[in-house]
Amino acid sequence: MTGPATLNAGAEMSERDALAVLVAVEGVGPIALARMLGRLGSARQILEVAQRGAAAIPALIAASAPEAGDGRSMPGAVAAALVSAADAAPAILADIRDSGLTVIALGEPGYPPRLAAIATPPHVLFVHGNAAALLGTRSLAIVGTRRPTIGGRMTASRIAAALSRAGATIVSGLAVGIDGAAHAAVVAEGGSTVAVIAGGHRHLFPSGHRALADAIVAGGGAVVSEHPPGSQPNRGTFPRRNRIISGLADAVIVVEAGARSGALTTAAWALEQGRGCYLVPGAIDAPMSAGCLAFLRECAGEARIVAGVPQLLEDLGIAVPEPRRQPSARPSTTPPPSAHPEPPSADALLNGLPPATRRTADAVLAGFATADELVAVTDLPIAAVLSALTVLEIRGLVAGTYGRYHPAGSLMRAGPAKVPDRLR
Repeated sequence: MTGPATLNAGAEMSERDALAVLVAVEGVGPIALARMLGRLGSARQILEVAQRGAAAIPALIAASAPEAGDGRSMPGAVAAALVSAADAAPAILADIRDSGLTVIALGEPGYPPRLAAIATPPHVLFVHGNAAALLGTRSLAIVGTRRPTIGGRMTASRIAAALSRAGATIVSGLAVGIDGAAHAAVVAEGGSTVAVIAGGHRHLFPSGHRALADAIVAGGGAVVSEHPPGSQPNRGTFPRRNRIISGLADAVIVVEAGARSGALTTAAWALEQGRGCYLVPGAIDAPMSAGCLAFLRECAGEARIVAGVPQLLEDLGIAVPEPRRQPSARPSTTPPPSAHPEPPSADALLNGLPPATRRTADAVLAGFATADELVAVTDLPIAAVLSALTVLEIRGLVAGTYGRYHPAGSLMRAGPAKVPDRLR
């Protein structure tokens, strides 16, 4: 087996294998690893030094030392963990191999050029799904608060759907809220989306978005992390994750963000990396708009206002796809259809939807209206219900007003559906 997914736990360790072992050590970040690579030459040579045992600890600390006045050296405990990892390398590589993830090292052909160009690129990417999704011709990030308003969720969905229809890959962080709405909208459009997570794939966060992550992969997208599969996310890994979101994109779009939202960190990374930065403004007294408004004020001239979806497409230089022309009408001997055709049944309209989305739609049809009610009767996590509602709203099957959801469009006019027994 060859290619970026191959990891060899045998004696002939590749540079990719050695990098995968090194990044599996908690506390070895991209900056310290870059210093060691610069001084010792390669990841394999770092492991060769570490294989000397406890005597290697001072050498590893020295190799990670910054230039004068530029940060701190690697702690002794981390250097000791590197020594242990060198001995456990075969087991570490076997665990990664068994995860079924594609592993791509910095410098390899499959590594995203956009990401390689940032100041601190991840040395290794662990990818579940289609690694080619990271190489999209046009890639745009959509991020925002985990506690959006209904209007914010709909705005994120509209922007993501429009960009996806125009052929862009949408990058986000798989978080509850704006991130999930953007991913779900692209999945509903049949487009490509990339989710960047802050921990290992075995500890997906939030766990309630497991179904959404699976749908992203099934649709040709990818879930990517700089951490090996067994790594737990923590407070420090989320800001690191944000630099990857912006690094994979040509521009970052922030839909809603409170005054201390992590989405603003992604926007700041975008400016630092020379990427475009667009923020959706809001009412001056709206808490979920405070961060966007402050960022626009402080970064005037660098960050731009999203004045509407068509205007955003124009600012991004994306041509709106022209609608397909209908064939010209020709005389026909076929009798005209009935003036009052039989509407499709609700079952027909909902056939083929993902299980969580179908279960949520059934509950709305049964008369349950609020998100809390839908969570209670469907036994689904709140994130799964909100993602399902986003998909249904995008398809025009459900509408929400002041936090209450009801059938809309063709679903409202549809014939009766068989209400599952669990909802009676």
